[in-house]
Amino acid sequence: MDPTPDAAIGALKAHGLDSLPPLAIVLGSGLGAFADEARDAIAVSYLDIPGFPVPTVEGHAGRLVVGAIEGRRVALFQGRGHYYERGDPGAMRLAIDAFRELGGEALLLTNAAGGLNKEWAPPSLVAITDHINFSGANPLIGYIGHDRFVPLTRAYDEALLATLHEAARTADVEINEGVYMWFSGPSFETPAEIRAARILGADLVGMSTVPEVILARRAGLRCAAVSVVTNYAAGLAGGDPSHEETQAVASQAADRFKRLLRAFIRQYEPRRA
Repeated sequence: MDPTPDAAIGALKAHGLDSLPPLAIVLGSGLGAFADEARDAIAVSYLDIPGFPVPTVEGHAGRLVVGAIEGRRVALFQGRGHYYERGDPGAMRLAIDAFRELGGEALLLTNAAGGLNKEWAPPSLVAITDHINFSGANPLIGYIGHDRFVPLTRAYDEALLATLHEAARTADVEINEGVYMWFSGPSFETPAEIRAARILGADLVGMSTVPEVILARRAGLRCAAVSVVTNYAAGLAGGDPSHEETQAVASQAADRFKRLLRAFIRQYEPRRA
Protein backbone atom coordinates (compact mmCIF):
# COMPACT_ATOMS: atom_id res chain seq x y z
CA MET A 1 0.00 0.00 0.00
CA ASP A 2 1.29 3.47 -0.87
CA PRO A 3 2.11 5.83 2.02
CA THR A 4 -0.53 8.36 3.00
CA PRO A 5 -0.32 11.88 4.44
CA ASP A 6 -1.52 10.39 7.74
CA ALA A 7 1.50 8.07 7.85
CA ALA A 8 3.87 10.97 7.19
CA ILE A 9 2.14 13.13 9.79
CA GLY A 10 2.35 10.32 12.31
CA ALA A 11 6.09 10.00 11.74
CA LEU A 12 6.60 13.73 12.15
CA LYS A 13 4.63 13.75 15.40
CA ALA A 14 6.69 10.83 16.64
CA HIS A 15 9.76 13.04 16.17
CA GLY A 16 8.23 15.86 18.20
CA LEU A 17 6.70 17.85 15.34
CA ASP A 18 3.06 18.09 16.40
CA SER A 19 2.68 21.19 14.23
CA LEU A 20 4.66 22.97 11.54
CA PRO A 21 5.17 26.71 11.11
CA PRO A 22 3.21 28.60 8.46
CA LEU A 23 6.28 29.18 6.27
CA ALA A 24 8.40 26.47 4.63
CA ILE A 25 11.38 26.90 2.32
CA VAL A 26 12.52 24.25 -0.16
CA LEU A 27 16.30 24.50 -0.46
CA GLY A 28 17.58 23.63 -3.92
CA SER A 29 20.98 22.69 -5.35
CA GLY A 30 23.89 24.28 -3.52
CA LEU A 31 21.61 26.01 -0.99
CA GLY A 32 20.99 23.27 1.57
CA ALA A 33 23.52 24.58 4.10
CA PHE A 34 21.06 27.30 5.09
CA ALA A 35 19.20 24.69 7.13
CA ASP A 36 22.23 24.33 9.39
CA GLU A 37 21.64 27.88 10.65
CA ALA A 38 18.31 27.02 12.31
CA ARG A 39 18.46 27.19 16.10
CA ASP A 40 16.80 24.79 18.54
CA ALA A 41 16.08 22.65 15.51
CA ILE A 42 14.46 19.27 15.05
CA ALA A 43 15.84 17.49 11.99
CA VAL A 44 14.14 14.43 10.53
CA SER A 45 15.56 12.41 7.66
CA TYR A 46 13.23 11.83 4.73
CA LEU A 47 14.12 8.17 5.19
CA ASP A 48 12.14 8.23 8.44
CA ILE A 49 9.01 9.85 6.97
CA PRO A 50 6.80 7.54 4.86
CA GLY A 51 6.26 8.94 1.38
CA PHE A 52 8.91 11.64 1.55
CA PRO A 53 11.32 11.42 -1.41
CA VAL A 54 14.85 10.23 -0.73
CA PRO A 55 17.02 12.45 -2.97
CA THR A 56 19.69 10.87 -5.15
CA VAL A 57 21.24 14.18 -6.23
CA GLU A 58 24.41 15.57 -4.68
CA GLY A 59 23.64 18.65 -2.60
CA HIS A 60 20.17 17.46 -1.53
CA ALA A 61 20.57 16.11 2.00
CA GLY A 62 17.01 14.84 2.34
CA ARG A 63 16.00 16.23 5.74
CA LEU A 64 13.15 18.28 7.13
CA VAL A 65 14.61 20.80 9.54
CA VAL A 66 12.29 22.84 11.78
CA GLY A 67 13.85 25.56 13.90
CA ALA A 68 14.23 29.28 14.52
CA ILE A 69 15.85 31.71 12.10
CA GLU A 70 15.68 35.43 12.81
CA GLY A 71 13.69 34.49 15.89
CA ARG A 72 10.89 32.91 13.86
CA ARG A 73 10.05 29.23 13.52
CA VAL A 74 10.39 27.98 9.96
CA ALA A 75 10.34 24.61 8.17
CA LEU A 76 13.23 23.89 5.82
CA PHE A 77 13.04 21.12 3.25
CA GLN A 78 16.73 20.35 2.82
CA GLY A 79 16.52 18.89 -0.65
CA ARG A 80 13.69 17.75 -2.93
CA GLY A 81 12.63 14.89 -5.11
CA HIS A 82 12.89 15.49 -8.87
CA TYR A 83 10.77 14.01 -11.64
CA TYR A 84 13.87 12.68 -13.38
CA GLU A 85 15.01 10.64 -10.37
CA ARG A 86 12.21 8.06 -10.42
CA GLY A 87 9.83 9.22 -13.13
CA ASP A 88 7.37 10.58 -10.57
CA PRO A 89 6.36 14.24 -11.06
CA GLY A 90 4.46 14.02 -7.77
CA ALA A 91 7.56 13.14 -5.74
CA MET A 92 6.96 16.01 -3.29
CA ARG A 93 3.19 15.46 -2.91
CA LEU A 94 3.16 13.86 0.53
CA ALA A 95 5.76 16.29 1.86
CA ILE A 96 3.64 19.23 0.72
CA ASP A 97 0.37 17.71 1.91
CA ALA A 98 1.84 16.94 5.35
CA PHE A 99 3.16 20.47 5.65
CA ARG A 100 -0.28 21.85 4.86
CA GLU A 101 -2.08 19.53 7.26
CA LEU A 102 0.24 20.46 10.13
CA GLY A 103 -0.24 24.22 9.76
CA GLY A 104 1.56 25.29 6.60
CA GLU A 105 0.38 28.41 4.77
CA ALA A 106 3.13 29.44 2.33
CA LEU A 107 5.94 27.75 0.44
CA LEU A 108 9.06 29.51 -0.79
CA LEU A 109 10.87 27.40 -3.38
CA THR A 110 14.48 27.86 -4.41
CA ASN A 111 16.43 26.33 -7.26
CA ALA A 112 19.45 26.59 -9.50
CA ALA A 113 18.57 27.52 -13.08
CA GLY A 114 20.03 28.33 -16.46
CA GLY A 115 19.62 31.92 -17.54
CA LEU A 116 18.35 33.11 -20.93
CA ASN A 117 18.97 36.80 -20.26
CA LYS A 118 22.54 37.84 -21.05
CA GLU A 119 22.27 40.70 -18.57
CA TRP A 120 21.87 38.23 -15.69
CA ALA A 121 25.46 37.18 -15.14
CA PRO A 122 25.78 34.11 -12.92
CA PRO A 123 25.12 33.95 -10.02
CA SER A 124 22.21 36.41 -10.34
CA LEU A 125 19.04 35.94 -8.28
CA VAL A 126 15.66 35.94 -10.04
CA ALA A 127 12.17 35.87 -8.53
CA ILE A 128 9.86 33.65 -10.58
CA THR A 129 6.67 35.39 -11.67
CA ASP A 130 5.19 32.60 -13.82
CA HIS A 131 6.16 29.28 -15.37
CA ILE A 132 5.91 27.22 -18.54
CA ASN A 133 5.52 23.45 -18.18
CA PHE A 134 7.61 22.11 -21.07
CA SER A 135 8.13 18.65 -19.56
CA GLY A 136 4.91 17.05 -20.74
CA ALA A 137 4.30 15.77 -17.19
CA ASN A 138 2.01 16.88 -14.41
CA PRO A 139 1.95 15.70 -10.77
CA LEU A 140 -1.85 15.51 -10.79
CA ILE A 141 -2.26 13.12 -13.72
CA GLY A 142 -4.20 10.10 -12.52
CA TYR A 143 -5.78 11.78 -9.49
CA ILE A 144 -9.54 11.71 -9.13
CA GLY A 145 -11.58 14.64 -7.86
CA HIS A 146 -12.43 18.20 -8.75
CA ASP A 147 -9.33 19.54 -6.95
CA ARG A 148 -7.10 18.18 -9.73
CA PHE A 149 -8.27 21.10 -11.89
CA VAL A 150 -5.96 23.60 -10.22
CA PRO A 151 -6.15 27.25 -11.34
CA LEU A 152 -2.68 28.63 -11.98
CA THR A 153 -3.42 32.19 -13.06
CA ARG A 154 -1.87 33.39 -9.80
CA ALA A 155 0.44 30.47 -9.14
CA TYR A 156 3.06 32.84 -7.71
CA ASP A 157 1.51 34.98 -5.00
CA GLU A 158 1.74 38.73 -5.61
CA ALA A 159 1.97 39.60 -1.92
CA LEU A 160 4.82 37.13 -1.39
CA LEU A 161 6.57 38.50 -4.48
CA ALA A 162 6.31 42.00 -2.98
CA THR A 163 7.76 40.65 0.27
CA LEU A 164 10.66 39.15 -1.67
CA HIS A 165 11.44 42.51 -3.26
CA GLU A 166 11.23 44.29 0.08
CA ALA A 167 13.48 41.65 1.61
CA ALA A 168 15.98 42.12 -1.22
CA ARG A 169 15.96 45.87 -0.64
CA THR A 170 16.57 45.62 3.09
CA ALA A 171 19.24 42.93 2.60
CA ASP A 172 20.96 44.98 -0.13
CA VAL A 173 20.59 42.13 -2.62
CA GLU A 174 19.72 42.64 -6.28
CA ILE A 175 16.84 40.49 -7.48
CA ASN A 176 15.32 40.29 -10.95
CA GLU A 177 12.02 38.83 -12.20
CA GLY A 178 11.42 36.20 -14.85
CA VAL A 179 9.46 33.25 -16.23
CA TYR A 180 10.75 29.74 -15.47
CA MET A 181 10.43 26.85 -17.93
CA TRP A 182 10.40 23.32 -16.54
CA PHE A 183 12.30 20.65 -18.47
CA SER A 184 12.19 17.06 -17.25
CA GLY A 185 15.96 16.52 -17.09
CA PRO A 186 18.28 14.95 -16.16
CA SER A 187 20.04 15.79 -19.42
CA PHE A 188 20.59 19.49 -19.94
CA GLU A 189 18.78 21.38 -22.67
CA THR A 190 20.08 21.60 -26.23
CA PRO A 191 20.83 24.96 -27.88
CA ALA A 192 17.77 24.40 -30.12
CA GLU A 193 15.56 23.87 -27.07
CA ILE A 194 16.91 27.07 -25.55
CA ARG A 195 16.10 28.98 -28.72
CA ALA A 196 12.56 27.56 -28.53
CA ALA A 197 12.32 28.52 -24.85
CA ARG A 198 13.24 32.12 -25.64
CA ILE A 199 10.61 32.31 -28.37
CA LEU A 200 7.99 30.94 -25.95
CA GLY A 201 8.81 33.59 -23.35
CA ALA A 202 11.08 31.86 -20.86
CA ASP A 203 13.81 33.67 -18.94
CA LEU A 204 15.01 30.67 -16.92
CA VAL A 205 15.20 26.91 -17.45
CA GLY A 206 15.42 24.16 -14.86
CA MET A 207 14.38 20.71 -13.71
CA SER A 208 12.27 21.35 -10.61
CA THR A 209 9.88 23.73 -8.83
CA VAL A 210 6.92 23.66 -11.25
CA PRO A 211 5.46 20.33 -10.03
CA GLU A 212 5.84 21.53 -6.44
CA VAL A 213 3.97 24.74 -7.23
CA ILE A 214 1.14 22.76 -8.83
CA LEU A 215 0.92 20.47 -5.80
CA ALA A 216 1.11 23.38 -3.37
CA ARG A 217 -1.62 25.31 -5.12
CA ARG A 218 -3.81 22.19 -5.05
CA ALA A 219 -3.22 22.08 -1.29
CA GLY A 220 -4.21 25.74 -0.92
CA LEU A 221 -0.72 27.03 -0.16
CA ARG A 222 0.59 30.36 -1.37
CA CYS A 223 3.83 30.11 -3.39
CA ALA A 224 6.89 32.17 -4.19
CA ALA A 225 10.08 31.03 -5.88
CA VAL A 226 13.63 32.27 -6.45
CA SER A 227 16.24 30.95 -8.86
CA VAL A 228 20.00 31.28 -8.69
CA VAL A 229 21.24 31.65 -12.26
CA THR A 230 24.18 29.26 -12.21
CA ASN A 231 25.02 29.39 -15.91
CA TYR A 232 24.01 30.85 -19.22
CA ALA A 233 21.72 28.36 -20.93
CA ALA A 234 23.09 26.04 -23.62
CA GLY A 235 24.39 27.87 -26.67
CA LEU A 236 23.87 31.31 -25.11
CA ALA A 237 26.98 33.41 -24.42
CA GLY A 238 29.08 30.25 -24.54
CA GLY A 239 26.84 28.37 -22.13
CA ASP A 240 27.57 24.64 -21.85
CA PRO A 241 26.07 23.67 -18.47
CA SER A 242 27.18 20.85 -16.22
CA HIS A 243 26.10 19.61 -12.79
CA GLU A 244 29.50 20.52 -11.36
CA GLU A 245 29.10 24.11 -12.58
CA THR A 246 25.60 24.27 -11.10
CA GLN A 247 26.86 23.20 -7.67
CA ALA A 248 29.89 25.49 -7.69
CA VAL A 249 28.14 28.65 -8.87
CA ALA A 250 25.14 28.16 -6.59
CA SER A 251 27.58 28.05 -3.69
CA GLN A 252 29.01 31.40 -4.82
CA ALA A 253 25.57 32.95 -4.35
CA ALA A 254 25.03 31.36 -0.92
CA ASP A 255 25.86 34.43 1.20
CA ARG A 256 23.55 36.74 -0.77
CA PHE A 257 20.86 34.11 -0.85
CA LYS A 258 21.07 33.61 2.93
CA ARG A 259 20.70 37.35 3.48
CA LEU A 260 17.65 37.38 1.21
CA LEU A 261 16.07 34.39 2.96
CA ARG A 262 16.70 35.84 6.41
CA ALA A 263 15.11 39.14 5.42
CA PHE A 264 12.16 37.31 3.86
CA ILE A 265 11.62 35.28 7.04
CA ARG A 266 11.63 38.48 9.11
CA GLN A 267 9.07 40.18 6.89
CA TYR A 268 6.78 37.27 6.02
CA GLU A 269 3.28 37.59 7.44
CA PRO A 270 0.88 34.63 7.21
CA ARG A 271 -2.44 35.25 5.57
CA ARG A 272 -5.17 35.35 8.16
CA ALA A 273 -8.08 32.92 7.75
